[in-house]
Amino acid sequence: MASDLNYHHLLYFWTVARQGTVLRAAEVLGIGQPAISKQLKWLEESLGNQLFRKSGRNLVLTETGQTVYRYADEIFTLGQELVDVLRGHPQGSAIQLVVGIRIAMPKLMTLRLLEPALNLSTDLKLICIEDSLDRLLDMLAVHRVDIILSDCPVPSSAGVRFHNHLLSESATGLFATQKVAKQCRRDFPRSLNGVPFLLPVSESNQRKSIDLWLINNDIQPFIRGEFSDSALLKAAGRTGEGVFPGTVQIRDEICRQYECEFISEMAGVVERFYVISTERKNSHPAIAAITKTAMRIE
Repeated sequence: MASDLNYHHLLYFWTVARQGTVLRAAEVLGIGQPAISKQLKWLEESLGNQLFRKSGRNLVLTETGQTVYRYADEIFTLGQELVDVLRGHPQGSAIQLVVGIRIAMPKLMTLRLLEPALNLSTDLKLICIEDSLDRLLDMLAVHRVDIILSDCPVPSSAGVRFHNHLLSESATGLFATQKVAKQCRRDFPRSLNGVPFLLPVSESNQRKSIDLWLINNDIQPFIRGEFSDSALLKAAGRTGEGVFPGTVQIRDEICRQYECEFISEMAGVVERFYVISTERKNSHPAIAAITKTAMRIE
């Protein structure tokens, strides 16, 4: 029964949800794992619902668990604010934002998308965690990250309800060092036949669109290298290893940072960038700043 809610049990639940595992929660709380597991079991029995499910080595919140977590988070956040006020250190100025970034995201575009949050307040503490989308979704489900920046939407097969917010879309262009770019502009795109290319790995959404563009334009490039990290791909392009794709929306920054030139757009190859969250409308001021003009996609 709710009237019998034990706040010590709720604290252990809240800590496990934030840390992702009982082991990490035990380290934070300074108590043994068996004690935490027992407290969680008692809390689930008192509420009459399962709060966690296993996902690999981590514990992921169930739908009921997400509801309980939101209330617990508010309870303990307000409790900490009360302590701070009584100690003479009122809250209100510092803002923290933990952002998960899909590893394939273009780094310069990531910074562009984060600019509204960075411009919101000089007191913003930004924490960026780069990983695969699957691992980041696990972190988002247990609120270890506030949002995810991704170049693809969350798949409909995801077990937990997530929301995709379309932030931006841009044409994709080709870049190269000055000498190579000059040669490629002549009789484009046929001039690309046999030219060394640096491309994203074949599993990426961008690569599939690029491969289709090459086929439709009857181009057979020499694939010099494939990269999962967009920054490493562009760094290789800077050395003259080959032609490489980039986001047209930030072409000036790409040319400046990687000492290259823009060749041309790849007609029909579009990049889309998303914020993924667990809420339709985010109350966090930094997230609201990022998603202000976003269009939510179901």
